[in-house]
Amino acid sequence: MSRFIIRPVTPPDLPAIAALAREVWQSTYLGIITQAQIDFMLEQRYGYPQLLADLEAPDKWLNQAFDKKCRAGFAACEIRKGEYKLDKLYIHPKSQRRGAGGALIDHAAAHAQKLGYHHMILAVNKQNEPAISAYRKYGFTVREAIMSDIGGGFVMDDYIMERPLAWDEPGCD
Repeated sequence: MSRFIIRPVTPPDLPAIAALAREVWQSTYLGIITQAQIDFMLEQRYGYPQLLADLEAPDKWLNQAFDKKCRAGFAACEIRKGEYKLDKLYIHPKSQRRGAGGALIDHAAAHAQKLGYHHMILAVNKQNEPAISAYRKYGFTVREAIMSDIGGGFVMDDYIMERPLAWDEPGCD
């Protein structure tokens, strides 16, 4: 049993979620992408209007992990192009390597299975070796490499990773 409590993100949580994203991005991506791209992506994805729209979308789910009363991290999942995608997974630097990410991944996987999906995907920057290593630990493998134009003169150079979800066939014991 995980020591982390997983709760849905609610509108009052959004400023704390945006602040956590900024802290994680600054500690993770500086040196991988430019500060200008970090600022662009944070504004694009973590501005209050966008987070609220994500929260209200019927095909998106935002959850957060707490260790006692401290927010350890959050995850966002969505249905994209017919696949269940772990779109965001950010763990506070002080909570990394303590199980919060695994708890959120397990929660997302259980939700995907409940909805009938047989695998879960995510995108990760090709240079983010700590994240790639962690995702491999949780059963993800690289499916493909992609480069996406995200506007503003910036691109994302990512791996799409995939994790099969365990299924019991009907009638199997």
